[in-house]
Amino acid sequence: MKRSNLHLAFGATLLVAAAITTSTAAQTPATQSGKAITGGLQAMQQASTGSEDAPACAPCHKAVVDGFTANPHSGPAPVPGDKAVTCASCHGPSKAHEGSGGAAAIFDPANAPATVVDERCKACHGSKHTSFERSSHRQGNVSCVSCHSVHSAGAPKHLLKLAQSELCYKCHSDIKPQFSMRFRHKVAEGVIQCTDCHEAHDDDRGSRHRTAAWQFDVCTMCHATPTGPFVYQHAAVEAEGCTACHFPHGGPNSKLLIRANVNEICQQCHSPSLNSTTGQPAAPSHARSVPGQFCTNCHSKIHGSNASHLFLNAAQEKGDR
Repeated sequence: MKRSNLHLAFGATLLVAAAITTSTAAQTPATQSGKAITGGLQAMQQASTGSEDAPACAPCHKAVVDGFTANPHSGPAPVPGDKAVTCASCHGPSKAHEGSGGAAAIFDPANAPATVVDERCKACHGSKHTSFERSSHRQGNVSCVSCHSVHSAGAPKHLLKLAQSELCYKCHSDIKPQFSMRFRHKVAEGVIQCTDCHEAHDDDRGSRHRTAAWQFDVCTMCHATPTGPFVYQHAAVEAEGCTACHFPHGGPNSKLLIRANVNEICQQCHSPSLNSTTGQPAAPSHARSVPGQFCTNCHSKIHGSNASHLFLNAAQEKGDR
């Protein structure tokens, strides 16, 4: 009786082992390793499970299919409805196109209105860019394919048509020369990029980029010294923001100041004019008459101070007392 039970147990073990071996062998190399299958057509077919569009596209669009392996869209990225990404996800059904061979029989994002293109992209990417309709780019009739190229990206990250700064300069050509100034934010050197400060897709920054609060939040991500909070906050920082005194991209003056002489910046608000409407105290006469005398020689804590309402440095604060 014991020998019979042993034989039965041994037999069951063999059956289980055989089942595991068969299951493992049935898995594709991509399933086992987690890596993309080599070959553009295979990658498209894997991402297009249950779709007849991908195999049908390959004979005519071989270059696109062959280059699709490294494309982020080639991976198993589910879209709403538990369907994997297919050619038809972006271009629509291919039957009419196959029959006629005409470009008009299939959706081509390059020739479609911006609103239509964006709706296609939002099917998968909408949750990341919920405010794109209210963004400055969208209001300017800029679509997804104005900046991104799914099949022939010039920059690998985010499928951009060009390196980010060069892409932005295509429209914002007036900004490009500012990054060649002596004092500048180092975009050309690759230290920072446009989207470190500017949001390309959403409205959370775009529509209020001139407000003091937005400027302060963005600038202090890198420039931590003026962050505060301070007991005595410089009103100009709160009312007008960083660009009241500094160029945002590049300029001819140290610290990106908008004037070579810092006194001229201060006197924009602290003016002795009787017609001044700022309500700020006028600068004392010695600041305007002594050569080499700058406001910040004494008022060095110009962004804010926890000790002096005049933003004086420690030595000047003691003398003031």
